[in-house]
Order: sequence, then C-alpha cells, then structure tokens
Amino acid sequence: MDWLKHFTDHQCDIIDILRQLVKIESPSTNKAAVDQVMAFVADQLRLLEATVQIFPQTLVGNQVAANWPSGGETALPVLLLFHLDTVWPVGTLQTMPWSEAEGKLRGPGVFDMKASAAIALATLQALKQTHTRPARPVRLLFTSDEEIGSAASRALIEAEARKSALVLCMEPALPNGALKTARKGVGDYTLVAYGKAAHAGADHSKGINAIEELAHHIIAIQKLTDYAKGLTVNVGTITGGTASNVVPDKAAIKIDMRVERLADAEWLRQKLTELKPVLPGARLEISGGLNRPPMERTPAIAQAFERVKSLGAELGLELREGATGGGSDANFTAPLGVATLDGLGAIGDSAHAADEHVLISSLPQRAALLAAILTRW
Repeated sequence: MDWLKHFTDHQCDIIDILRQLVKIESPSTNKAAVDQVMAFVADQLRLLEATVQIFPQTLVGNQVAANWPSGGETALPVLLLFHLDTVWPVGTLQTMPWSEAEGKLRGPGVFDMKASAAIALATLQALKQTHTRPARPVRLLFTSDEEIGSAASRALIEAEARKSALVLCMEPALPNGALKTARKGVGDYTLVAYGKAAHAGADHSKGINAIEELAHHIIAIQKLTDYAKGLTVNVGTITGGTASNVVPDKAAIKIDMRVERLADAEWLRQKLTELKPVLPGARLEISGGLNRPPMERTPAIAQAFERVKSLGAELGLELREGATGGGSDANFTAPLGVATLDGLGAIGDSAHAADEHVLISSLPQRAALLAAILTRW
C-alpha cells in the first residue's frame, strides 16, 4: 500500500477534521470546553467502529480511550498518546482564527496538539477504507490536562503503557521534523523565607528581612545550572512584603528545574533541601519536587527509533531524532522501560504563541508514517 500517495490524495480530509477540532476551543482549566472536544473525538472514533471508553473526571476534562482491533489480538498493543487541552482561553478564535494560507494552518492548539488527533483519526479511517488490519491492537488515549501537569491522567497513562509493546506520543515534531527520543525531566520547587516584621524607620534593627534572606539564596540557586549536564535551574517568580516601610516577614520564590538524568534531579533536591538561613533568626521552608521524570534515551528507545527510521525510509521520508527541554506524557512512559517515541505529530512551530502553525505538507507524511508503523510493527 502506498500510504504517502493515499494520504496526499486525501489531505483535505485531514484538514477538515483538524478544522473541526480547532474550532472547539478547549483550555485545560475549562472542563466543559474540554469535555466538548473529547465528546467530538469519541463520536469520530465510534463512527470508525472503535470501542470507546470514557473516564469521567471531576475537576478536569474527561479522558477518552479507544481500542482498534487487529489481526493479532493476543499481542501487546501499540499505545498512541494525545492531549486535547490547550493553553488558549475560550474566545481566542476571535483574535487568532482558523486559517489556511501559504501552506500553513493556524489557530489555537492547531500545532499543540490537535493536528495529531486529526492525523490519527484520518489514519484509522484509511485503515477502515482499505480493509487493512494493523499488526497489533491499537490503543488510543486522549487526555485533558497535559498542559497543567497531567496530575489527573498520569496514573491512567502509566497503567496503559505498562500493557503496551510500544508507546507513540503524538506530540508535535521538532521544528526540523525530527522525532523526540529524549526529554528533560521537569520539577517545581517553592522556597519560602520567614523573617520578622518591623517598622522600616522606627524599628529597622528589630526586623528580619525575608526578602534579603532570599536574595542570598537566589544567586546560589541560579548557579546550580550546569549546561554541560543538561541541568537548568530558573528562579521564575519572587513575591513578598506588604509595603516599602515594613520589614517583610515573608517572601517566596518559585523555581523551575530541568534535568536530563534522574540522578541529577536527586542531586538538585539535596542541594535545595540543605539550604540554611543566612540571617540570624530567619527560617527557610522548601517544598515541591520532580513532577515529570526525564525521558532518557534508552537502548529500547534507540532501537525503536531505528526501526521507525527504516519504515520512514521506505516511504521516502528521512527521519531524524533529537531532544528537547520541554516535558510531555512520554516522560511518564519511558521510565517504565516501555519503548517510547515522541514527536510523531505534525511539523510546525510556535506552540503556545500567536504564530502557532502547522505545515500542511507534513500532514500526509505523518499519517503515512503512522499507518506504516501500525501495519508493520
């Protein structure tokens, strides 16, 4: 089967599904909105004769899973991961409308990552139309809270991954089209300093300045960054004090941590928990930790990439691999020892930015690659 020709001939079908998805705005924090796009995808899956499961959620959008049968029902499935929540609030379409021009598709969430859902739905449609059965069962999981940390979906993601032979995280590709075979782990910490309030004029000497206490630690924390190790630490926000004429008794900083290796996350945790107050009478309190472990490039991941690269070459596609500092749900599956590849989605750029877009030409290419994986793995 010439999958690339098939999807090139049916490119308009992928675009039509994507247009419908983008026009259902679905910010992570709006449960009703995310539920609407989840319901749309569930309906599309049912039309394709997939078996659909809904996992109701209380605080975030519902999660949707589906099974697609194969010729080898006893084999472990290939798991496809998606998230349908976006960073864009309802109403963004008014200022950032769906558009198709100059070989690009634009709109809120078009790249991150509704194009991926459109590609998958079009791929299943092609399998159905051509009476082609995948080599393994296909399990699709659509989650609703990836952009806000995946707290509600993590357990489900990990449970599904443990039952799978291969995980394909359908996040967008790197800007050059490369798949992602490594991602940094992500952590967040909050450091709070407690001092003693006093009048800044009459009783300055009686106060303990919490902001001053934090100032001693901010420079030290920033210096923990080690680019050679792929470890970065960023003090992103600082709050504290009530008025300029009051010695502040409390101040806090929020710290972003990115690591390539799990061992570095533990090293950094120790460094932060070992911080001691500098000012006499001050007190420190640290909280937080690693919320997404790193996706390290394991032998299983390297082997899976080489196999997909070979399938791509048969389609005339030259696939490359790369790493990124951002996290995704692949960060949860790779540490389980399951072969995981990320970045199978569309090629484009500017995720979370006003120029978010997808290259139209990449849609049939990525659908053809997905079809080849599902039918040959």
